[in-house]
Amino acid sequence: MTLIATAEAARTNRRRATAGDGMGFWHTLYLGKTRYNMAADEPDPALDAVFPMAFLVEQDAGEVANAHFHQADQFQVVVAGDGTLGTHAVRPVSVHFAGAFTAYGPIRAGNDGLTYFTLRNGFDPGARYMLRGENRVTLRSVPGRRHREAVAGPLTPDAPTVLLGPEPDGMAAWRYQVPAGGPVEGAPPCLGRGQYWLVLDGSLERDGMALGRLSCAFVSPLDPAFTAIGGPAGAVLLAMQFPRQEPR
Repeated sequence: MTLIATAEAARTNRRRATAGDGMGFWHTLYLGKTRYNMAADEPDPALDAVFPMAFLVEQDAGEVANAHFHQADQFQVVVAGDGTLGTHAVRPVSVHFAGAFTAYGPIRAGNDGLTYFTLRNGFDPGARYMLRGENRVTLRSVPGRRHREAVAGPLTPDAPTVLLGPEPDGMAAWRYQVPAGGPVEGAPPCLGRGQYWLVLDGSLERDGMALGRLSCAFVSPLDPAFTAIGGPAGAVLLAMQFPRQEPR
């Protein structure tokens, strides 16, 4: 089923956190579970399971997240502040895709900090930093691994509808501008391995629920296409679709 997380509800989950490399930040959970809210004895979901994880990171000014990788595919969306992600200058709104077992970074926050969503369709136990030799060994040992990154933005008001892809395996990102009271319908989720929808500006109405700015939804590959209606001032939306993949 489609999962909805409003910005208002998620705000109650905001908490201070420290990353594995010592970076300080604020963490706001939207969907799923992360290592910051799982019990120590709670088993990890299966590696090949569709398991949405969505959270907002508010990285302190001047802080650096060292280069690392994850075991899950992910999109990151910069919504406030400025900084760099690897060699890319990022500010609102920038979209970054990193495939599973793709090392990327470092992420450096500018003088105003850097705020970004991390959106995954599979469970990840935490960053594995390239500063540690054993993580480099792990990365080299993954069968069939390939480095995969894609970046779009910073977006302008006249940005195209198609931002990334669509790739043969379904990876894609789209930008929608929806007028007040106007309908929006996404691509069939079965074309990929799940979609996130993020309200960048304005609001949406769906099944009697209002989704304001920075609210999000996860659409399972088995769900019907995402549909909604633009709110009183319309909406600017970002839709991101994960690639299909064989079980790892």
